[in-house]
Amino acid sequence: MGQDPDKEHGDRGSFDQRLEAARRDAGLDNDEAASRAPEGNAFSFAMQLGAEMVAALAVAVAIGYGLDKLFHTSPWFMVGFVPIGAAAGVLNLIRATGKTKD
Repeated sequence: MGQDPDKEHGDRGSFDQRLEAARRDAGLDNDEAASRAPEGNAFSFAMQLGAEMVAALAVAVAIGYGLDKLFHTSPWFMVGFVPIGAAAGVLNLIRATGKTKD
């Protein structure tokens, strides 16, 4: 109980150095690699992209519906917010795939 925590679990500095080297070799510390699609599991990435598009549209429709109910203007706000939601969804897809030009 009274021992040094680093002594109980081995040399932590060595582990941190090995972990950092492994992350660097795998390219996980690179910001560009984090924004690209994962090469190992394309299906899960495609599902994520679909969910982002649906979520953006759902939020836009919900905002439009709420404003229509608030101002009694059905369906004009909802119709107006659908293209905004679609544009937001497409921008999310572009960001997620890393196809932006800096």
